[in-house]
Amino acid sequence: MAALGGIPVLILREGSERMRGRDAQSANINAAKAVASAVRTTLGPKGMDKMLVDSLGDVVITNDGVTILKEMEIESPAAKMVVEVAKTVDEVAGDGTTTSVVLSGELLKKAEELLEQELHPSVITLGYRLAEKKSKEVLDEMAVSVDTSDDDILKKVAKTAITGKFAETSRDFLAEISVKAVKLITETEHGGKKKVDVDNVNVEKKTGGSVRETLMVLGIALDKEVVHPGMPRRIEDAKIALINASLEVKKTETSAELKITTSDQLKAFLDEEEREMREMAMRIKDSGANVVICQKGIDDLVQHYLAKEGIMAVRRAKKSDMEKLAKATGGKVVTNLDELNESDLGHAGLVEERKVGGDKMVFIEGCKNPHAVSIVVRGGTEHIVDEVERALHDMLMVVGCIVEDGKAIAGGGAVETELALRLREYGSTLKGREQLAVEKFAEAMEIIPRTLAENSGLDPIDMLVALKAAHEHGEKTAGLDVYTGKIVDMWQQGVIEPLRTKKQVVESATEAAVMILRIDDVIMSKRESLPPPGAGGGGEYGGGMPGGMPPY
Repeated sequence: MAALGGIPVLILREGSERMRGRDAQSANINAAKAVASAVRTTLGPKGMDKMLVDSLGDVVITNDGVTILKEMEIESPAAKMVVEVAKTVDEVAGDGTTTSVVLSGELLKKAEELLEQELHPSVITLGYRLAEKKSKEVLDEMAVSVDTSDDDILKKVAKTAITGKFAETSRDFLAEISVKAVKLITETEHGGKKKVDVDNVNVEKKTGGSVRETLMVLGIALDKEVVHPGMPRRIEDAKIALINASLEVKKTETSAELKITTSDQLKAFLDEEEREMREMAMRIKDSGANVVICQKGIDDLVQHYLAKEGIMAVRRAKKSDMEKLAKATGGKVVTNLDELNESDLGHAGLVEERKVGGDKMVFIEGCKNPHAVSIVVRGGTEHIVDEVERALHDMLMVVGCIVEDGKAIAGGGAVETELALRLREYGSTLKGREQLAVEKFAEAMEIIPRTLAENSGLDPIDMLVALKAAHEHGEKTAGLDVYTGKIVDMWQQGVIEPLRTKKQVVESATEAAVMILRIDDVIMSKRESLPPPGAGGGGEYGGGMPGGMPPY
């Protein structure tokens, strides 16, 4: 509402809400703090799990920060920004999602204290930016170059990522699988730089059995079965045709009519259809293929002819599976059956249909140079299998980060304590008001070791004091052992994280805090309410007929 010459002028839609200044900042900060407190108890090796039930009654039980925030169906716009932080960290680094959200919430809490002291948001954001830049420099100094061919280091990184999750009981076993998988899918680019694309690991979930029955396939495991009972169930030295075309009778694009007046015409029509189908099967046989993986449908008659020739076939494979198969077997996906020849075929040592957890699956393994592999995750219940899959994703991502960057850093609150110490030293060298913001940034960093202690039932103040003392004496990798309640060297303890994870956490948490702090006006339009079903008038059709029916 604005006044022009004493006459009120309506600018916003009726029913819209507007918050300005401190009210807007306070509302946004409180929303972000609420999100941070929701996931804070899941942090660390002794973090608790959350049970989330959606509107359909589906249950998710998880310890993974980004999964919790995705499932929570958050409405607040400011809180959604914090959720985006978790998603970004998950995509870039895999691990560290909970840490980033807890840190952004604490940064905003400390900023609120400065706002109450009449410090301008621009000064706070400048201080936070300076602290972020300094933090990255300190992280680079603390980072240790590691030998990426050393499986022991890679396993320690993977175990650190799974700590606190349900699958922790099988962490040695899962760490070994994830390290093997990453090494197999690692590709060397021009210039010797290594590249790891975690999408090349195909994860299939099957309930039944224990987590330790999870298996890795040096190739691809398809959640499909052989289409015809007469086809072989096992083929060694397989030559695989990957076809992205329908092995069925072609149907016209437009609506067409076919008039058949005599029985001879009908027989000729059916014979032609049969000949076409037989030709499809013969084309595949002539190419030398003994296994067919088709992205689309395969007609019953084509199945029959393929079975007669002893060719195994699988239909309706996913596009993503076809791409991984092409990588693993060295074959090419063919879109036109007429173009299929021997050079397009992929090769595998063995293609076999096996029963896993009551369902049939097709295993394509023994590929010479598999740049794509599969992991079949097992577990007692659906919730366990889902949680193991989430843990595996984090492990694959962090091992991939180490292989690509070759830089690691100590975990267990060691990094955050050292950053807090160094940022306080840096803050004292600044002359302006931003010094206060840098000091608050340093205080916010201590929320991570404090939360680790709280979630483990230890005294947070005692632990924080002991940690600070260790770092003051130059023990840069000293962290909190939550099992014994002692301050130990995290590097020797094997609690190691990728440098990329920590950098991304600091970067994303700061950006979210700065973005929320800079907002001083929130304008919310009223949502349009749709007319109830069956009500006449209005609506999409303008009420052309009674009862809200569309006019014909």
